[in-house]
Amino acid sequence: LDHFRMRIVAVADTHTFHEDLRAIPDGDVFIHAGDLCRGGRIDELRGVAAWLRSLPHPHKIVIGGNHDWCFVRELPQALTELGDGVVYLQDSETTIYGVRFWGSPWQPEFNDWAFNLRDQERRAKWELIPPGVDILVLHGPPHGYGDGVPRMCRGVEHTGCKHLLRRIEEIRPRLAIFGHIHEGRGEWRLGDIVL
Repeated sequence: LDHFRMRIVAVADTHTFHEDLRAIPDGDVFIHAGDLCRGGRIDELRGVAAWLRSLPHPHKIVIGGNHDWCFVRELPQALTELGDGVVYLQDSETTIYGVRFWGSPWQPEFNDWAFNLRDQERRAKWELIPPGVDILVLHGPPHGYGDGVPRMCRGVEHTGCKHLLRRIEEIRPRLAIFGHIHEGRGEWRLGDIVL
């Protein structure tokens, strides 16, 4: 791992507007960190899946997001739509070139959307992440990193998960990729961890 360079291309929250993206850079692994859909219907996923399969990246990883109801309500059909060559992770991992990826779609309760969990339920999901994982693919952010939502007269509200932040500090992955909060795009550092 120390001498291997892997080029990862990551997006999130495309909400079926994937065709509006500028040219997608080449890379070894393409990651979509959730919210492929708007309403979460299979017909929405069908178009996104065709786009994913058309990308030249040899490895593709997808997780669900709060708009992706099809991964909750119709998981077998959603997986069929993704097709061969697209790995769906939900509290599970895959290894590519010796690099361990763990994917998890959960976030704190956010309106009445998919993959919402209460405090202790989320904590239990984060405990499933095994030590030694190199890259986390998440939908919801950890508390204090890319989770700020502007609130009128109240400044910025941090909507990320404190339990997730604690688990990241414990297992120390090299990279954590997430989306969900559109205003929270960017890159951060937590010691030697890139978020």
